[in-house]
Amino acid sequence: MDLADIDEKGRGLLFYGKGDVLSCTLVDGQPNVYLLETKIQLERDSQKKPLPGQFYMLKAVPSAVTYFRPISVYHSELIDGDERQVKIQFMILKKGSGTDELCRQRAGDKMELIGPLGNLFELPDGESAKELAEANGGVPAVCVVGGGIGVAPVANFASSLPDASYDFFASFKSGSYGLENVRAKNLTITTDDGSVGVHGMLPVALTKEVIAKYKYLFACGPIPMLAYIQQTCAELGVKCFLSMEHRMLCGVGACLGCTIKTSQGLKRVCKDGPVFPGEILQFEKCRKRRQSLPEGVEPDLSFDFKGVHFKNPVIASSGTFGFGQNYRGLFDVSLLGGISSKGCTLEPRVGNPGERSIEVVGGNMNSIGLQNPGIPHYIEHELPELMKLGPTIMVNLAGSDLYSYVEAAKMLEKTDVPMMELNISCPNIKGNGAAWGLKADTAFEVVSAVRQVFTRPITVKLGPDAADIKSVAIACIAAGADGLSLINMYHAVAIDIENEAPFFKNIHAGFAGPAIKPLALRIVYDVYDELLKMPEEKRIPIFAIGGIACWQDAVEYIMAGASAVEVGAAKFANPNVMIEVIDGLRNFMKTHGYHNLAEMRGKAHVFMPQHMMNEE
Repeated sequence: MDLADIDEKGRGLLFYGKGDVLSCTLVDGQPNVYLLETKIQLERDSQKKPLPGQFYMLKAVPSAVTYFRPISVYHSELIDGDERQVKIQFMILKKGSGTDELCRQRAGDKMELIGPLGNLFELPDGESAKELAEANGGVPAVCVVGGGIGVAPVANFASSLPDASYDFFASFKSGSYGLENVRAKNLTITTDDGSVGVHGMLPVALTKEVIAKYKYLFACGPIPMLAYIQQTCAELGVKCFLSMEHRMLCGVGACLGCTIKTSQGLKRVCKDGPVFPGEILQFEKCRKRRQSLPEGVEPDLSFDFKGVHFKNPVIASSGTFGFGQNYRGLFDVSLLGGISSKGCTLEPRVGNPGERSIEVVGGNMNSIGLQNPGIPHYIEHELPELMKLGPTIMVNLAGSDLYSYVEAAKMLEKTDVPMMELNISCPNIKGNGAAWGLKADTAFEVVSAVRQVFTRPITVKLGPDAADIKSVAIACIAAGADGLSLINMYHAVAIDIENEAPFFKNIHAGFAGPAIKPLALRIVYDVYDELLKMPEEKRIPIFAIGGIACWQDAVEYIMAGASAVEVGAAKFANPNVMIEVIDGLRNFMKTHGYHNLAEMRGKAHVFMPQHMMNEE
């Protein structure tokens, strides 16, 4: 904490603690904007109270998210004149899990707050908006501008100025809100749909000619709006102060995670801002939003894998869906694109002894040990029922030695199963089951051996523990793999602190769940990047696995290069997750103009500089 935030006794001047929620209500006419009102009790009179432009870090109590969310103050006041009791209002746009929790708060709930944080909106050199207006014949020289939820902090600033000493412009998609405390000389509202005020975006009303009338302009809103204001003010010599938003971790300037580019170097939004002189900001060029598909046009979610057809790219991942029957009473299994069966080995396996699963932060650890009835039993009993379900079936084949892989593959060759997922990376068995996928030479050996006896498509399931997974992937392709399943679970360890011993008898266990998604996504991205260096005819599809818990995760993987996504542990928390992923993916493709998966696949690589694309 900076010295400016402590008193002479080293005590903090900021508030960190719980506040009492007084109310949380949906703003009239808005589907996802809420007004949250809370009360905090300061420990001493010297603790700071919020000023216009400042924000607090907020988190609901209890909360399923890890970090606080930065929310600007919309209004604040003392309660009954008591310097230690402060009522604060926050206007919140619900757009993610953290803000969703905050918007669900009700009177009597508790919430955590840190603040007030950041600098503030203020006129330079102690100038007065009222005096500036009087010197200008009663015409305001100060202009305050808010766009969307950015209206909240500037409305708070406006309410601190003398009535009629400023003009106020507010721009919304539809309707209007947050203007109750604005007492402007002239209030102008624009809406994209024309529902209130002037029909159009902000520049329709706040033209270059209008901006030229002012000496100072204060604004908060979306980046395109701020960039327009900055550029226009620079051309006219009008001084502007712009409030910036950014994702934050600490909010107090320690982590350096919220920096933005300025002409004076990188600046922290939380500590150096959020209000910056407009002339120092350096905005990135905004990418134009893709247009929706024409009315009545539906995206094609299907893809074909070496002659095997998938009606959509969402597949139930091996080890989480049994043999397809367990979830039939919960949702329509036939809607899935595919099912990867429970991992099977040549001989039956009873699995690992002792505890087999434990919940951990971000997912679960499990040590099942490939319990399965063996390939002969699978072929006779489980596979026929699997094939009746409707989705495309891929048999997940595991083994401990080359013989078991080959003999099982020979048996599967005689069935009607359309494809195989060759598992050479299971973290839950001892012996060679996982070791085959750790090095390029051993991966080549087992894949080529199975390839010789199984003629239908094979995708090879690799784990994240190989020293060089790209070389292992290339070796699999050279051995005849038709696809790559990336990735299997991470090796992990849990300790039973009461028994002073590893929690699992097998010591190592597999770690799965949302926490591994960024790690798995990195591997998919890097391997696809390696595939791009190969001739197009030698590239093979990637089946992405790892932490997929929502449709947005699926989109990320496809943009990273995946042809399909396998959903695993998320089903344990939300049995309907795969249907939600299919629906969400379809809607995203419609609203972003993607006719098919190929148009979206690998999109995240398009904007890589060429010199980086060619690096080893």
